[in-house]
Amino acid sequence: MVYAALAGNLAIAVTKLAAAGVTGSSAMFSEAVHSIVDTGNEGLLLHGYRQAARRPDPIHPLGYGRELYFWSFIVALLLFGLGAGVSLYQGTVHVLAPQPVEHATVSYVVLGLAFLFEGASWMVGWRAFNKSRGSLGFWAAFKASKDPPGFMVLFEDSAALLGIVIAVLGIFAAEHFDAPVLDGVASILIGLVLAVTAILLAIESKSLLIGERAAPHLVRSIETVAANEPGVVSANGAITVQLSPDQVLVALSIEFEDLLTADEIERCVASIERRVRNQHPEVNALFVKPQSSAGYANARRLRFGEAIGDS
Repeated sequence: MVYAALAGNLAIAVTKLAAAGVTGSSAMFSEAVHSIVDTGNEGLLLHGYRQAARRPDPIHPLGYGRELYFWSFIVALLLFGLGAGVSLYQGTVHVLAPQPVEHATVSYVVLGLAFLFEGASWMVGWRAFNKSRGSLGFWAAFKASKDPPGFMVLFEDSAALLGIVIAVLGIFAAEHFDAPVLDGVASILIGLVLAVTAILLAIESKSLLIGERAAPHLVRSIETVAANEPGVVSANGAITVQLSPDQVLVALSIEFEDLLTADEIERCVASIERRVRNQHPEVNALFVKPQSSAGYANARRLRFGEAIGDS
């Protein structure tokens, strides 16, 4: 999905930039900058994927999974600083000193083709996102997603499609009403669309970078595995941290039978770890803490206060 978006945006960016030079349109230039930024952003996301796949080492014992979240946050900042910033600047300049749009037909052809390419990329992103969200609503799935490139490409393509529509309307209005200032207004509107998109992406990427819990169904499954192990009285709960889309850290609290020896508990823990990893390969680190259910409840109250949510 990211490779397809990267190739499409690179071709679109070159075409839009050439069209902006021919027509002198501020809105077209803003669209060209948007496509250039998107191309660079997708390159950074691919770099993040490669870095996140590196194996753990003594300096980073939990691996490099959060590299993807770091680069996703950088992508959001670039979309805001370059995409939105340049568009707002260009729009303001053209509002203060309007310049007529030349060869508007060139703009319409280029933007029409860009809409087709972006639309095809959007469909790929939407199908992938729609498949992964299951029964969740769009907003709930966006907030629950642990895979930034999945929703970033979709949001960027959505912003691109909306930006193209705004650019076409702005160029048409500037030409039809002989009011070139409207071309600058369209550029400002494109900048605002990019700014809102970037802020939403930055908020979610920051949350993942700080450390979000894993999906609740994963926690329930791990607790079920532990609770069914002979010698376990109860699986009290788990603290989880999503390190990357396919890497999860789990700290599991378990109450064992009182008569178990240390060796028996060790074998029990090893069996739980093996079964969890077989069912959930994404669990790359599992820590087990022998603890009574009352002790676990007290620890949670101390950690989270009275308003305790899911693990």
